[in-house]
Amino acid sequence: QVQLVESGGGLVQAGGSLRLSCAASGSIFSINAMGWYRQAPGKQRELVASITSGGSTNYKEIVKGRFTISRDNAKNTVYLQMNSLKPEDTVVYYCYCDVRSYMNAAAVRYWGQGTQVTVSS
Repeated sequence: QVQLVESGGGLVQAGGSLRLSCAASGSIFSINAMGWYRQAPGKQRELVASITSGGSTNYKEIVKGRFTISRDNAKNTVYLQMNSLKPEDTVVYYCYCDVRSYMNAAAVRYWGQGTQVTVSS
């Protein structure tokens, strides 16, 4: 089994910054992609940013230039640095990791518990 623990959410004023962290632990041989989704009430979960094992990144258009995703492979941790936050960034953020639990295993996606980000105007 694999557990993902998120931290770093909270309340911030518009224009401020937050850094989300997501640490994976458990039966991990390797982690392929890692990333962050977000979900507003009544809406579908949407991809915010992702990063491959090689460090290639992908961002949702509306966060480009404001958010930066990174990972620490030694710590099995993915980060999301969020700058210039806007009230419309107020949602719950979920991390994910595509984990292989042993050599030649298929990757399985695990999810964090979600962390609330609230941006006040």
